[in-house]
Amino acid sequence: MELLNSTGMLAGYTMGMKPDGRELLVVAIKATFTIPKSGEKPQLAEQQSPLIMADTFTGEPGYSAPFYEVDYSPIKHRCDVLLNGSAHAPQGRPVRMVQVGMRVGTLVKTFNVVGDRCWNAGVVITPEPPAEFTVLPISYDKAFGGLDNFHDDKNKHSAYMLNPVGKGYHQRLASELVDGTPMPNTEEVNRPVQAPNGDYKPMAFGPLGRGWSPRLQYAGTYDQDWIDNIFPFLPVDFQEAYYQAAPEDQQMPYLKGGEEVVLINLSPEGRIAFTLPVIEMPVVFFRKKGERHETFAVIDTLVIEPDKGTFSLTWRANLPLKKNMFEIPQVLVGKMSAGWWRARELGKTYYPSLAHLVEANKSEAGEDG
Repeated sequence: MELLNSTGMLAGYTMGMKPDGRELLVVAIKATFTIPKSGEKPQLAEQQSPLIMADTFTGEPGYSAPFYEVDYSPIKHRCDVLLNGSAHAPQGRPVRMVQVGMRVGTLVKTFNVVGDRCWNAGVVITPEPPAEFTVLPISYDKAFGGLDNFHDDKNKHSAYMLNPVGKGYHQRLASELVDGTPMPNTEEVNRPVQAPNGDYKPMAFGPLGRGWSPRLQYAGTYDQDWIDNIFPFLPVDFQEAYYQAAPEDQQMPYLKGGEEVVLINLSPEGRIAFTLPVIEMPVVFFRKKGERHETFAVIDTLVIEPDKGTFSLTWRANLPLKKNMFEIPQVLVGKMSAGWWRARELGKTYYPSLAHLVEANKSEAGEDG
């Protein structure tokens, strides 16, 4: 299949599958922009972030927080709003705690970032006073959760499935196992972490792990019946909400462009505000017998990276196939001139200028010679 891309952005395609077994042709388009200064418009960044081919992590896969999730999800019914970054103390002065916030359109999320600290297991288990900081990275590695694997008996180990890569969680409150162990660096604004065995909400802005709760509940049931009767198709109880990488409080309707973004204490400036660009993304799927399916790709992923001074938008379009991808010989992403469309209808090659035609003739002459 040929993918024509006139956008100047990155584009790629892959195959996906609907829960009913139908194959999908999926097209993803990605653009990275610089975060503009106040009053200015975002511009395409000189260095474009690539389309992510496989999930990446802050450390060892499965034992650390997801950092980027693959860009080739078959479908997303809502927009994931994600942020990779750090908390910054106001005016660069050391603090023990700072509140960070992100607003994108009507979506708002805030939480507290706290300096490094440990559990103090005296007569009762209490948090130690936090250390001061000026910059502190934010990720699920530093949020409440983790593995309680401190006991010699492995049968007594447990995981905090809302965030098994975090820290501060202990199901068993044995003083000798809890004392001096690290606490989380993030917590809800009105619900500070006070007990190692609490049911606190892990606070970060990044993607959730595919095997974490509550995301795992959408993955479906992979039992012997699935192996014997359904494989290689998805389980009957699979839900496409599984493809959403962001937690529910970071999901919103598809972005249209023009939404205001406000970041608080996520940069040295303290407050950043800008507006997302408005860019239509037409996609045309050409079928073999001259038919075509025209649609517009939707923005279903926003990744903000204040420490890099950039943000990325990912558009997605998909087409359910009758049989397989060979029924679609060509896909066009973006707009083409009237001349291009005219040449295509006539079955001719389109040359945007005389120079292009001359160059093509030279190449053909060289091949013949």
